[in-house]
Parts: sequence; structure tokens; C-alpha cells
Amino acid sequence: MTTTTTMAEVSGLVGQELGTSDWFEVTQDRVDTFADATGDHQWIHVDVERAKAESPFGGPIAHGYLTLSLLVPLFAQVILVTDTAMGVNYGLNKVRFPSPVPVGSRVRLTATLKDVEQVTGGLQLTFSAVIEREGSEKPACIAEPVYRYYGA
Repeated sequence: MTTTTTMAEVSGLVGQELGTSDWFEVTQDRVDTFADATGDHQWIHVDVERAKAESPFGGPIAHGYLTLSLLVPLFAQVILVTDTAMGVNYGLNKVRFPSPVPVGSRVRLTATLKDVEQVTGGLQLTFSAVIEREGSEKPACIAEPVYRYYGA
């Protein structure tokens, strides 16, 4: 479900859950590509056989920062501010990885709008974001991303 809003209306959504993204499968290919992009080739992520034999998770797991990076495509499914010229990632107030994401898992995002502030030329939105893993009681990632949206 996508919440569609405008710059003028978004402040009325503070405190509301905006929606939940579709499920997204975390594949070994994505993990390997992320490892190549970041230079993080720790065996727990990229050595499938060793991870199956030695890991407490029974196989390879996604990097925490890979899970965090999924905020970008998953957020696009949750909120759309229609009258912006651009939006930028302004940062994170906090982030935690309460449980691992084994390769082959599916994750999805649920987001709530926490705050809206005016900034020069636009708005700063702070969200409460939870990335859950299918079948897990604990979330894979909880974060408080901050985005800035600038008017057209």
C-alpha cells in the first residue's frame, strides 16, 4: 500500500502508519553484489559452504547495511510525495539490527511518519521504519531515517 500525499498535506500524516511494502527476497546474488560494492567479503555473507558449516545461522546472512539499504526501494512503495522537485536522504537518527536476514529470506518495510519540519526550500520528514523478516518474531532492522523533500 502506498500513501500518496503532497508537500502541503504531509504534516497531517504525523503519527500515522503509512503502509507496508511488498515482500522482497534477499538473494545470494544481491549479497555478493553488495559485498563487491562495499569491499565487505566476510565469509558469513559470501562463503556459502563455510557459512553452512560454521555459522550459527546455518548459512549465509545479508550484511546489516544491505538490509538498511533496502529502505530505498521499499520506501518507494510506502510513500509518494507528488509535488517535489527532488528528495534526498538526510541521514539516520538511529538504526539497529535485532535479528539476521538469512539468504533466501523475504523482508518488507512498514513505516510511520514521526515528524515534519520546515527547512529552506522544503520539508524534512523523520520516519520510524521497521524491516521485518517473514517468519521471524524480531525485526531485521529498525531505523529512524530522515529525508528532505524540496518543492518544484
